[in-house]
Amino acid sequence: QVHLQESGPGLVKPSQTLSLTCTVSGGSIASNTYYWSWIRQPPGKGLEWMGAIAYTGTTYYSPFLKSRTSISRDTSNNQFSLQLSSVTPEDTAEYYCAGSRGLGGDNWSSYSYWGHGTQVTVSS
Repeated sequence: QVHLQESGPGLVKPSQTLSLTCTVSGGSIASNTYYWSWIRQPPGKGLEWMGAIAYTGTTYYSPFLKSRTSISRDTSNNQFSLQLSSVTPEDTAEYYCAGSRGLGGDNWSSYSYWGHGTQVTVSS
């Protein structure tokens, strides 16, 4: 069975870059016809789709975060990563990685696999 796990620093200073990695086991991010997404949930708010990288390597981004977001992958380690630049306290959230058969966006029922999430706090 496919398993996803997020990792990275839990605390980032304002103006710096938030970097997270999702490690995928039980399936290949390059060979399986899936889209691999980053999703976040600020405290007391709903889920927000940030972007995704397809099994082909093509990236897709939320228009609200496109200017600050970069998603990449390391196929040799079966990982994909998130970089969110110029962070502010508004970026404090639980961050999830997830997999879907199509480009899921904010259609949460389309996601077949979810990581457990990792808390990231932006603070001085």
